[in-house]
Amino acid sequence: MKINRFFYILVLFAIFSANGAYSQPAIPPEKPKLIVQIIISQMRYDYLQRYSSKISDDGLMHLVNEGAFCRNARYNYLLTQSLPGMATISTGSNPSVHGIISDKWYSRINGQSVDAVADDNVTTVGGSFYNGKFSPKNLIISTLGDELRMVDPRSKVVGVSLEPAAAILSTGHNANGVFWMDVERGKWISNSYYMDSLPKWVDTLNAKGFADLYTNRDWSLTNPLDEYYEADIATIKQPQVKKRIADKLKRLADGIILAKKPARNYSLLLETPFGITYTKDFAIAAIVGEGLGKDEHTDLITITFTPTKHIGQKYGPHSIEMEDTYLRLDREMTHFLAFLNSEIGRHNYLLVLTSDQGVAATPDHLEKSKIPGGYFDPRQAMALLGSYLNITYGVGNWVLGYHEKQLFLNRRLIEDSNLNLWDVQDRVADFMLQFTGVANAATGHTLQSANFTEGVFSKFQNSYNQRRSGDVIINFEPGWVERNGHITSANSPYSYDAHVPLIWYGWRIKRRQVLNPVDMTDIAPTLSTLIGISWPSGATGKPIKEIIEKNP
Repeated sequence: MKINRFFYILVLFAIFSANGAYSQPAIPPEKPKLIVQIIISQMRYDYLQRYSSKISDDGLMHLVNEGAFCRNARYNYLLTQSLPGMATISTGSNPSVHGIISDKWYSRINGQSVDAVADDNVTTVGGSFYNGKFSPKNLIISTLGDELRMVDPRSKVVGVSLEPAAAILSTGHNANGVFWMDVERGKWISNSYYMDSLPKWVDTLNAKGFADLYTNRDWSLTNPLDEYYEADIATIKQPQVKKRIADKLKRLADGIILAKKPARNYSLLLETPFGITYTKDFAIAAIVGEGLGKDEHTDLITITFTPTKHIGQKYGPHSIEMEDTYLRLDREMTHFLAFLNSEIGRHNYLLVLTSDQGVAATPDHLEKSKIPGGYFDPRQAMALLGSYLNITYGVGNWVLGYHEKQLFLNRRLIEDSNLNLWDVQDRVADFMLQFTGVANAATGHTLQSANFTEGVFSKFQNSYNQRRSGDVIINFEPGWVERNGHITSANSPYSYDAHVPLIWYGWRIKRRQVLNPVDMTDIAPTLSTLIGISWPSGATGKPIKEIIEKNP
């Protein structure tokens, strides 16, 4: 019955007007029946304002206008990458504590790159062999979901995302179900860390072939081309930039952003808005299939939309493609809110919407406005550093790895050469500061021995974990990004990367604007306080006063 009920609801809400679904006068329960945590990956704070006149009042702007909007929420560490952000939201602590210092880092034990959630000791459930090799084993503290399940094992915790890392880190070690997409088959899968077999409702959804349906769609413009912000090139002065944009607009003249591809290329869903739709469909299936929010035991579902990140990295945050993505995302949010208000009831669920990181403008975009910026080439920098160290200390493999602003030195070679590690770290840091675009360089021994309470070096320290971080960590000047195959990225302490939306909606949440500073480590302690459970084991944040107080 649950399976048939889900598909009935999905069809019903595809044509349902949400206008009457938001007003449901009722007395909220003592605790929310369902916590819905939505993470829109790489969503900059300014997107809501930029697109507010182009999206409806029933989706994202409904949350802004009717919820509690924390306008000054920021990550307080240096390496604002996606996976550290996910872990910070779920644990209430910085990377220095929860251990997810980066999306990847170098292991001094085996000399290999470590993916934050990779785990060869688990097996895929429902999909291809290698697409299930993930777990939260590198997350070294508990999460909100873990604490919820320890207090009441009857509570259910479910994580949903196209990508495994997002679903895993947003839920934690003890979730009932964590699901992601098998990019080879387009099916939703899990692994043996969480379950022995997929629930029947997942098999039924997979059999519907939605992945083929969405992959075989053209990504066309939602609005006429001349209504997009980046369609106006009249004010651009630089000939090269103007030509590139003019060529792009010419390609968009027929209204198609990306033509459909063969259905077997399911990875395409990661970088088109149809991946957002596919994620939302599965989230609805999970709520119905697992019966979330249907009793007095508070449940938690985390939903992470990752296509927004890949689209931003491919096209840039100020692109027509990004604007169209958010127009489509808003439609999906309108549909999803209508479903929640009808199926669960606004007074019964608490929704938290935020992002794991922001994103930098592309250097090309900055160039149009005569704002400084540029690309830092790590391969060139490491080649020059290696030559310098060979001249200084003799020929040797002095640098073992570089991972997104972190340099890992060959400590065994340094020790065998009777060199002082701290001296070598200082010399490397001084050398890196000579590169254009590098603003700061901090050594491991400095971050271990000093105590920075403010400024950029406090953010270095909040990113630094003694067992996992590099020997030297660098920071770029504002507007500079690493050349890594994408046209832009997020990985800095500056506002465009660290400042993200944070909106609370539903249950007992009062409509208000929160202007006081909010650290992103405050989310998990706030939720824990609202539902009366222990904070995650390493939480360093604090409850947000304006959210937990009963009266505005």
